[in-house]
Amino acid sequence: MKILYLIPARGGSKGVPKKNIKDLAGVPLIGHTIKAALEVADADDICVSTDSNEIAEVAKSFGLSIPFLRPAEIASDHATNEQVILHALNFYRNKGVIYDYVVVLQPTSPLRKGFHIKEALNLIDKNSELIVSVKETDSNPYYVLFEENQEGVLDKVKKGVFTRRQDCPVVYELNGAIYVIHVEKLEEKGYQNLKMTKYLMGKLYSIDIDDLVDFSLAEILLSKKIDSQKL
Repeated sequence: MKILYLIPARGGSKGVPKKNIKDLAGVPLIGHTIKAALEVADADDICVSTDSNEIAEVAKSFGLSIPFLRPAEIASDHATNEQVILHALNFYRNKGVIYDYVVVLQPTSPLRKGFHIKEALNLIDKNSELIVSVKETDSNPYYVLFEENQEGVLDKVKKGVFTRRQDCPVVYELNGAIYVIHVEKLEEKGYQNLKMTKYLMGKLYSIDIDDLVDFSLAEILLSKKIDSQKL
């Protein structure tokens, strides 16, 4: 089974400028993901897909080669992850390298470790199409999520009569850390039509960097080496 480890890292972050190379606990944000990937894969099978020369240079400093810069048409705010994945797969296919699975590792999940990637890969079986990393959501739709109806009244998003949060059905939230995708099924059915199964991660390992508040929390956890394995 041949696996491509794909790290998508666009240069045009708006919320936090140059987010992917911003320092986090002494390491550029993308560096945490590169180090996790190197725990499970050879550098030749790790691809940073970026449109930014700055990001490319940072990736090279961790021992990776950058075989291409992502073309502008799939580096905009409107480009989909599926386009980015297929572009990388086609690039390698044209070089004679065929991958069975692609593991997408977003650089905004710096607390995801190599052992998480291994555990997700261990879930692959003959029926696997898409394995996604999740956490148990704090915003359980049976208990705390509401939407406003046309009369301005808040209705529960998910109907159910529960007086305690712990009595609600377990609901999972994508944490964005790991996507294990069967290449043939992706090309046959498209990403949105893949059957999705879960790989469960702890709450703190699931931090997804979106803004400076997330950066600050991740900085605390990484600097103090807080053990989040049980959370």
